[in-house]
Amino acid sequence: MNPAMTSGATSGVSPEPVILDAMELTSDPGLEARFAESAHQILSHLVSGGAALGWLEPPSRDEVAELLGHVFSAVQAGDAALRAAYLGRRLVGVGYWLRYARPTHRPHADLEKLAVDASAHGRGIGRALTAALIADAREAGIEVLTLDARGDNTHALHLYRSLGFTEYGRLPAFVAVGERRYDKVFCMLDLRQQG
Repeated sequence: MNPAMTSGATSGVSPEPVILDAMELTSDPGLEARFAESAHQILSHLVSGGAALGWLEPPSRDEVAELLGHVFSAVQAGDAALRAAYLGRRLVGVGYWLRYARPTHRPHADLEKLAVDASAHGRGIGRALTAALIADAREAGIEVLTLDARGDNTHALHLYRSLGFTEYGRLPAFVAVGERRYDKVFCMLDLRQQG
């Protein structure tokens, strides 16, 4: 067990988040066994509250397990990175990027999901997850890391901009949530220009 994951619980101090990569996560059987269920709970609660994660209704357990299985397979193939944030032994955030499948786009990847449990908002977990995923992209030789966000997701867009992402396009009123329409904002981080 990672000692950093229990130090806050034993000292009586609120623990600092620990950001694990996919290999660290799967090397701890206790965490790995609960990961898909914990991720499902976070994603379901966020989507129920209106979070912009690509679902209109909370995803099913099977849907989340299938998605994570796909991401773990891509990680093993060198085509993805996954990060999980823990406070103590409790999953509070997850994010991943996937390398583009099209042969002409293989040097690049898309940050597809970043989700932080509502109870842990304001603790810098989204920033820590995103920074770790950017570092993983650099290490993997990714040239451009892209993402898209719903136009009203101002906190996420502010976070991405503060980490160096720039907006390169916008589709007005593209995202349909019932009768409401939101812009789809495209952002990129050009890692070729950074040393």
